[in-house]
Amino acid sequence: MFKESFTKPSDFKFSDKVAGVFDDMVTRSVPFYDEMQRMIGELAADHCQDNTNIYDLGCSTGATLIVMNEKVPPPVQFIGIDDSPDMLKKCQEKLNEAGLERPVKLEVADLNVCVEIRNASVVVLCLTLQFVRPINREKILKAIYEGLVPGGAVIIIEKILAEDSIFNRDFIKYYYDMKRRHHYSEMEISQKREALENVLIPYKLSENIIMLREAGFTQCEVFFKWYNFSGFIAKKI
Repeated sequence: MFKESFTKPSDFKFSDKVAGVFDDMVTRSVPFYDEMQRMIGELAADHCQDNTNIYDLGCSTGATLIVMNEKVPPPVQFIGIDDSPDMLKKCQEKLNEAGLERPVKLEVADLNVCVEIRNASVVVLCLTLQFVRPINREKILKAIYEGLVPGGAVIIIEKILAEDSIFNRDFIKYYYDMKRRHHYSEMEISQKREALENVLIPYKLSENIIMLREAGFTQCEVFFKWYNFSGFIAKKI
C-alpha cells in the first residue's frame, strides 16, 4: 500500500485497505514474525487455565488467535479486541476459514479508553502496546493485571528502543536492510516510516519492564530479542 508516491503520507490507520494487505505486510515487516506467533502459542498453552478467557488485544486479522487455537486446549474462550471494524471483519473471515470450533468473541474497543479484562488466564498484546498513547499504557497494564486470575500471564511483543541510544541507528539500519531483503523499495520504507512516526511510539525494553512491575507483575522475563524487537512475558502471582 506504500508503493504509490504521496506528497504527505497521512498517519497510519488500520483501514479496510490495510486489512486487505495486513498479513503480507506484517510478515515482511516484522523479523521472525511466524516464530513469534509460534512462541506466543506455546506460552499461552502453558499458562492458560480451564474455564477462563484468553484475550488478544489488538487482534488485527486473527493470526495469533488461530495459532493459539492450535495449542490451547479447551475449555478456554478466546476474546479478540481491536479498534478497527475493518480488521475485525477480516479476522472473522479468517477464523471461519480456519474452522475454529471454540467460542471466539470479537469486540470493537479502543485501548486508549481502556477495556475491561475479566477472568483471564492469558492476555496477549502482539505489536499492540506500541500503538497505545504513552499516557494510557500504565492504565491498560493495570487493567490487565486486575483482570488476570492468579497464575495468569501477559505476553507482549513490541518494537523497542535500544537501552543505549548509540545503538539505535545501527539497529534501525539492520531493520531496514531486512525490509530490503523482503523486497520493500526505498519509497515504501520511507513512506511507511513517515506514516508511523506519530502513531507508533516505542519504549526501551527496560521501560516496558518497569511499567509491568509498577502494574503489579513481579515476575517478568524476555523470551525473544532481535535488534529493535522484543518479546516478554509477565506473570501474576
